[in-house]
Amino acid sequence: MRNRPTRTSRGQLAQRHGPRRRSGPAIASRLQRRLFGASGPPDPPCRSAAATLPRFLLAWVLIAGCGESGVPKTAAPGRETADVASLDGGKTVTICLLPKIKGISYFSSCFEGAQEAARELGNVELIYDGPTDGDPKKQAEMIEQWTVDGVDVICVSPNAPDVVASAMKEARAAGVHIITWDADGLPDSRTFFVNQATPQAIGAGMVQAMVSDLGANATSNIAAGNAAAGNAAAGDVVIISADATSANQNSWIEAMKPALLASGLNLLTIKYPGENSGNALADAQDVISKYPDLRGIFGISSVSFPAAAEAVEQNGKIGKVLVTGLSTPNDMKPFVGRGTVKSVVLWNTVDLGYLTVFVGEALASGRLQPGAPSISAGRLGDRPLIGDNVMLGDILVFTAENIDQYDF
Repeated sequence: MRNRPTRTSRGQLAQRHGPRRRSGPAIASRLQRRLFGASGPPDPPCRSAAATLPRFLLAWVLIAGCGESGVPKTAAPGRETADVASLDGGKTVTICLLPKIKGISYFSSCFEGAQEAARELGNVELIYDGPTDGDPKKQAEMIEQWTVDGVDVICVSPNAPDVVASAMKEARAAGVHIITWDADGLPDSRTFFVNQATPQAIGAGMVQAMVSDLGANATSNIAAGNAAAGNAAAGDVVIISADATSANQNSWIEAMKPALLASGLNLLTIKYPGENSGNALADAQDVISKYPDLRGIFGISSVSFPAAAEAVEQNGKIGKVLVTGLSTPNDMKPFVGRGTVKSVVLWNTVDLGYLTVFVGEALASGRLQPGAPSISAGRLGDRPLIGDNVMLGDILVFTAENIDQYDF
């Protein structure tokens, strides 16, 4: 049974359990369309609908069709009912935050920042939900459901852009604002992408971290741009990614390739375990066994990086096979402490969630329009726009010297 989405209304959090339910008005509206067509029920709506509907459907149509005629509308069971608009004097903006996968620390820390932004803005009802297995088809289903519910903004981190594109486009056609965050989708499926850093900064940054960890010889080669065969004594490396369809990982890999060539690191293979730690561990075990001269593993997702580090420890390869990549500092602190990992590359994930909610609220309220040069985002100040990308900033590199300063 899937956990219900987490909602924040006026910054107050409620964790709900069980499958999501469509709201009464949304269901009634669909029933009316099926029964009476696009023109709606005949006049008078309540009496004529009662004459044609079975009793178990009658209550729903009375709620939706007669609410303005004296029968009050009601909220769906379990839904937040605080009248934020009347308390704050403005319209409540319902923002849905959809991660690739729910329940891992990376996206949980993004949600922390999103909650902070919702509290500061004061007019945001925040809904956080996503598939627990990273299935993009389930992402599409959630987008479709939220569209039926009539939310204002859906923020999507697409696991497979092609799979969710149709649902995103349909939501836009229905008047829902769609933005992407963490990972981009097809350009015509969203208005803005909240981008943590450029692919070049992330991809080249991971390669620089690896060559620095492996030693000065590789570092001097990458600094000089020397890709001549035999000049880079760094050794063989592999990449353990996420899904083969993951747009952000694929863009980082493309940025890594020329940097690897310049460093002289020899890329043997790329593995695609999906967002599954067991598969990532198995893939790391496989490459350690298969390539005896392996010097380094790049784990370029927050799932594959700790799994690769675990495989190195299980095989007694600490110091012989180095691991770097992308993950939260909290997940990697034990591996850094034991010397398995020297460098962890990421960005501030709390800030990423925070900025995403600010972008969503500004878009829904009309304060952010395509072509804007920047957006004012609370404690982050003005964040620049490059085209339709809202830029968070640059990468962070966590090492034994600074990793304990961060808590996410």
